[in-house]
Amino acid sequence: MAKILHISKYYYPYYGGIEDVAQTIVRELKPFHTQKIICFNDRNITETDIVEDVEVHRIATVGTLFSQPIPKGYHTALKKLIKEFNPDYIHLHMPNPVVTLFLLNMDLSEIKLYIHWHADISGQKFLYSLYRDYEKKLLLRADKIIATSQIYLEHSEPLRNFLYKSVIVPNTINEQKFPDKADDADKIEQIRKLYGNKKILFFVGRHVPYKGIEYLIECEKLVDDDCVFVVAGKGPLTKRLKTQAAHSDRIKFIGKISDEELRLYLKASYLFLFPSINRSEAFGVALAEALYCGLPAVSFDIEGSGVTWVNKNNYSGVVVKNFDKQAFARSINELLKKEDLRAELSRNAKSWVSENFLTDKAFVALHEIYRE
Repeated sequence: MAKILHISKYYYPYYGGIEDVAQTIVRELKPFHTQKIICFNDRNITETDIVEDVEVHRIATVGTLFSQPIPKGYHTALKKLIKEFNPDYIHLHMPNPVVTLFLLNMDLSEIKLYIHWHADISGQKFLYSLYRDYEKKLLLRADKIIATSQIYLEHSEPLRNFLYKSVIVPNTINEQKFPDKADDADKIEQIRKLYGNKKILFFVGRHVPYKGIEYLIECEKLVDDDCVFVVAGKGPLTKRLKTQAAHSDRIKFIGKISDEELRLYLKASYLFLFPSINRSEAFGVALAEALYCGLPAVSFDIEGSGVTWVNKNNYSGVVVKNFDKQAFARSINELLKKEDLRAELSRNAKSWVSENFLTDKAFVALHEIYRE
C-alpha cells in the first residue's frame, strides 16, 4: 500500500471541476493506498479536517491575484507534511503556479511526482512568460503526466515534448451524485412549475470568461420557442451578465446550487447549454454529468479541447462552430421542435458517458500507474 500526497488548488466542499476530479481520484484510490491532501483554504485560516476518512490540510490564504490564491505559510506546511507523511507519490493537479515554485525548491528525489494536467494557462500571457520556464522544469522532473484527453494532450504546447511519459486518464463523473429517488417526480414537477412548465434550457458553471455565458445570452434572442434559460452558478462576471440579460424575462439566474438541486435540475431540464469557448475548458465535467442524466447538450467546437470528445456530435448532443451564436440558436430551435430527435440524443447521451466516463472504465490507467 503506497502513500500518496494529493495537491489540489482547493478541495471538497469547495466546488469546482478540478476539485471534483481530485475528490473522485482520492475516493477511487482509498481502498488501495494511504492518502493525504493539501490545498488552499478559501479564507485566512489554516486548518485540518477529515473528508471521507482522508486527512485534508487547508492552508490559509489572504486573497487572490490573477486567479491564483495567495497563501500564508504554505511552503512551510508543505515541507513539514512531506517530511512527516513521507509519501511515495505526489499527485499534483495543475495549473498551480505557486505550488510549482515551492516544489522546485524541495528535494523530491525519493518521491515519484505525477502531474495531473487539467489545462494550459491560456490567459495572462505576460505573467505566463515569466512562469513558463519553471513549469517546464517541473514537467521535466515529473515521472508521469496525466492528461484528460488525447486531443488536449496533442494540442498542448507545454506538453508536446513530454508525450513519452504521458498517459490519458479521462475525467469522470460520480454517478452516486445522481440516484433516482422515490419523490423525484414531485420535485421535478415543482421545478417545472416555477417556470410555467416551459422547457428548461439549463446552464451550470462558474461565471468566468471562458465559459462563454455571454454567447448564451445573445443566442436567447434568436430562439423562437416558448422556453426559459436557467443559469446556475456565480462568479466575477455575474453582475455584468445579469445586466446583459436584462432585455429578457426568459433568462433566470438562480445562483449557486447544491448537489441535490443540481441533480433535480438536470432531470427537470430539456437541454443542457455548454457555451464554453476556449481550451481553458479542457474537458467539461458538468457537461458529462448532464449527459449522464440523459440531458442532450449543445456546445461549441473548441479546437484542441476534450469538450468535443465528451459531447459527441449528433449522438449525445450537437456541436457547432465556435463563437457562432446563430448556429448555437439554430440547434436549440431544432431540438425544441424535434422532440423525437431530442429523445434519441437523450438515450445516447447516458450510454455514451456510462461507456467512457465512469470510474470503472476510465480509471484503468490510473490504477496501472500506481501499481508500477
